[in-house]
Amino acid sequence: MTSNVMPALFLGHGSPMNVLEENIYTQTWRDLAKRLPKPKAILAVSAHWYTRGTAVTAMPKPKTIHDFGGFPQALFDTQYPAPGSPALAARVQKLLEPVAVISDTTEWGLDHGTWGVLIKMYPEADIPVVQLSIDATQPGQYHYQLGQKLAALRSEGVMIVASGNVVHNLRMAKWQGDNQPYDWAESFNSFVRNNLTYRGEHHPLVDFMQHPDGKLSSPTPEHFLPLLYVLGVWNGEEAVSIPVDGIEMGSLSMLSVQLGE
Repeated sequence: MTSNVMPALFLGHGSPMNVLEENIYTQTWRDLAKRLPKPKAILAVSAHWYTRGTAVTAMPKPKTIHDFGGFPQALFDTQYPAPGSPALAARVQKLLEPVAVISDTTEWGLDHGTWGVLIKMYPEADIPVVQLSIDATQPGQYHYQLGQKLAALRSEGVMIVASGNVVHNLRMAKWQGDNQPYDWAESFNSFVRNNLTYRGEHHPLVDFMQHPDGKLSSPTPEHFLPLLYVLGVWNGEEAVSIPVDGIEMGSLSMLSVQLGE
């Protein structure tokens, strides 16, 4: 296990209802877990832990956070009791030096951006999971560079699983009736797809908000930024694939990205 480089994933997580439902996206997550090597541990980067500064969960038993409202009681009753890993949290802190990463032993846990996808991939909840927060005060390049620093984990049996949505505009969502994607959503989604394997000096996806459709596609950046961590850990040679794609409700991209096999 430790001699191989683990795959890395960005998963478009969409609605929390995916926890209770079965569809092309949840089936894709299940299939990924079946065909990829089982990790020793998982480092998760979720759109829903958006903080000032960078933090990492360091508790042995992270709680399941139900950070949403207005959904069926069954969703709030769902637990994902995966263990944590203080050792992995300490390793993350070391790799990210000189960035001061806060060791969170009490406050956070696993939010639905993390457990909502992992409960489909690894329903037994038997793999240790550590979650890394996203520093809201920092630009895209910062998050991309943190990803580069975390790449070493992939050779240590750790799978990096980032979770968000590259197009995420709920104010423009078509909740009923016609759910054809907006032109701007399709344009931005294609921009992301076309630049996943960029090999130049400055990655164009780091400056995603400068795209003409960036502000509509990502009115706030937290759902896009997790992708930059996965792009950062790419070695420039391994396969980059798209396990599933699709735009729901006109303005929610479910694009997922896989590095390696």
